[in-house]
Amino acid sequence: MDIESCYFSSLFHGGAKRCSFFSLLLFLFSLFFASPVSAEPLLCGIDRLDATGFIELSGLKVGLITNVAGVSRKAEPDYAVMLRSGVRLKFIMAPEHGFSADIEAGKSIGGSVVHDTLPVFSLYGTSKKPDIRQLKSIDILLFDLQDIGARCYTYISTMNSAMQACEEAGIPFMVLDRPNPVIPLSPSGFMLAPGYESFVGAVDIPFIHSMTVGEIASLLKERKYKRLDLRVISMSGYNRRLFADEYPGFRFISPSPNIRSVETAIVYPATVFLEATTVSEGRGTDAPFEQLGAPFINGRELAALLSQYKVPGVLFNAVVFQPASSKFKGERCEGVKLSITDRKKFIPFKTGAAILLALQHLYPEKTALQKENIFFDRLAGTPLFREMICKQVPLDDIMEESRRQIEQFSRTAPVKLLYQ
Repeated sequence: MDIESCYFSSLFHGGAKRCSFFSLLLFLFSLFFASPVSAEPLLCGIDRLDATGFIELSGLKVGLITNVAGVSRKAEPDYAVMLRSGVRLKFIMAPEHGFSADIEAGKSIGGSVVHDTLPVFSLYGTSKKPDIRQLKSIDILLFDLQDIGARCYTYISTMNSAMQACEEAGIPFMVLDRPNPVIPLSPSGFMLAPGYESFVGAVDIPFIHSMTVGEIASLLKERKYKRLDLRVISMSGYNRRLFADEYPGFRFISPSPNIRSVETAIVYPATVFLEATTVSEGRGTDAPFEQLGAPFINGRELAALLSQYKVPGVLFNAVVFQPASSKFKGERCEGVKLSITDRKKFIPFKTGAAILLALQHLYPEKTALQKENIFFDRLAGTPLFREMICKQVPLDDIMEESRRQIEQFSRTAPVKLLYQ
């Protein structure tokens, strides 16, 4: 018998002796201090469509943008749920990393087939935008991808391109909403500067955006695609105060090779900028994005300097690793590993800025930040961040600029939130 059952048994059946006073205290403590838990089960867009028997798609020829992370609450692939329910699914389109979500970042992908005869077309090959001729062969295009809450993660760029293509083709676009796994993290980072739009920064939202794909789609329609017939199938049981792994029964399936858990998704916005430097972001190790290093780094020296920044919710521990692939394959690297001590206090962008400031201070000629670095600037959305790092602008000043840009975004582009 658990504490709650024991407590109520003592109230209604005179069984007070079966529960200690300590158990009662524990129960009351859990009521007031436990993490908020949704009162109803979390149902994603695919689950809500399934619950209606897909009546919204009745008689329509359907296309679907998805990958292996697009599953129902019962872990059934979204396309399989649709086919089982009689949906006229004509093809699948897959984003970066491929339908199986196992292709390394940046690698071009070809087509394939699932379910024996269902074609899968690539949206990360010769083109990143759905072919208008293919869209003309269907009545509606669905989007069911698991985002991870950072602007540079390209699935929202794929959604942007798909919305544009659907508007041009004159067909509706339906988003099956899913959790932003790190939505409790406050918006931060720099906005896109004119001329720095790219596929790692296609939507002018904060770097850490704190929105679901459904909310971003609504914002895009309001800003750019006013003629588009947008339909968002929202979630039920969703709570903006919860990380994805705090929902009972929710399965977080890796949407790409190196995002293996919600914990990784939390750290990702802090270390992803290292992709554009000469420092390893941990790819090819058992802790991608959770550790960083290079052959030229002294791990203890870096950890000591980072501790001086006193960034909240994280500890930096010296580490040694040898990547099996990616940067420094087979080489001994020293660096640091990030250990999250408090998710609610952790500020990824502030942590990432501290890491870059420390690396630039210790190894100014080796980070590849001093000279023009267009990839870094596109990740950041602006050259300003890199320039501030190179000038060793105080961390608090960098965060103040981030706050200023976020506030301006909030004033000029209020987001229509779908969830409380």
